[in-house]
Amino acid sequence: MRTSTARSNLLVPEIREVMDIRQASDYLGISPDTLYKYASEGFVPAFKLGNRWRFKRSRLDEWMDRQSDRTTAMEEPEIDTDQKKPVRPAM
Repeated sequence: MRTSTARSNLLVPEIREVMDIRQASDYLGISPDTLYKYASEGFVPAFKLGNRWRFKRSRLDEWMDRQSDRTTAMEEPEIDTDQKKPVRPAM
């Protein structure tokens, strides 16, 4: 039993509330270098503990929700039907 538990822990990484840059980059699906750049620029919510970046999972989730809402709003502009271009019939 003990080996199967240890083996299953290797397959499913533990996601903690406070993550280092490697864990957070895996969580977000981006490279650690990109995440370091984003953290340094203040683009993603992060804080420094000593000289190392740390990321709270809950803050990253909130940030992703806001980014998703912003992207959705940009993709779905309101269309004024009076200003639509006429569609030419197919020939």
